[in-house]
Amino acid sequence: MLKLGINIDHVATLREARYRGRDFGEPDPFAAAQVCEAAGAHGITAHLREDRRHIQDHDVWRLRETVQTRLNLEMTNTPELVDIALRLKPDIVCLVPERRQEITTEGGLDADGQWSALTDTRQRLNHAGIEVSLFIAPDLLQVEAAARIGAQFIELHTGAFAELFHSKRGRNEEIERLVAAAEMAHELKLRVNAGHGLNYENLPLLHVVPHLVELNIGHSIVSRAVFAGLGAAVTEMLALLRDYPAR
Repeated sequence: MLKLGINIDHVATLREARYRGRDFGEPDPFAAAQVCEAAGAHGITAHLREDRRHIQDHDVWRLRETVQTRLNLEMTNTPELVDIALRLKPDIVCLVPERRQEITTEGGLDADGQWSALTDTRQRLNHAGIEVSLFIAPDLLQVEAAARIGAQFIELHTGAFAELFHSKRGRNEEIERLVAAAEMAHELKLRVNAGHGLNYENLPLLHVVPHLVELNIGHSIVSRAVFAGLGAAVTEMLALLRDYPAR
């Protein structure tokens, strides 16, 4: 069964717009995580960025104490954040690139170019009992590098697919890239997640990508929650995952 991880960063973004720099405020990412789990989500994702623009340190510690499914900590590969992860012990860490000027994560890691540093961090996290995923573009060179690094998962960046969704030719080319990357990853014994820009309209087309374990989705679900409520938004997204073919 294809699983759904909910990225709650966007709940924290709304809180920080009003309560930046305070240790309280609404909406509460912790409460959002509870609602998502109650609605059937298989995991909770939180991105602790270097600039702390949305999720804060106290958020991840509270989530670690309360998440009952699977806590996925997204972070960039810096000594400070690696130290936090080693103490926090989330179920999985997804290593992502960061640029201060970006609004959201715009691309995948250069796993091939950062092989040594990523391997060292992967080893340290694994030794602490934490699984490691690398957020990469659907590029075969990067998939092969992820396997050499020893990651347990890759998360395929679906942003280009989402951006080109309304161009039939463009989206088909991106789907072909995603399929090829997923097939190669499977052959290399990597488990495959995917995320970025996925929504209620474009997700069904992703069913042709084989070997997917989990989709991580945030913005679209939080946006839908404004009108339908968070629990209903999660339920609607879960319904779209049910037709994913078993392989």
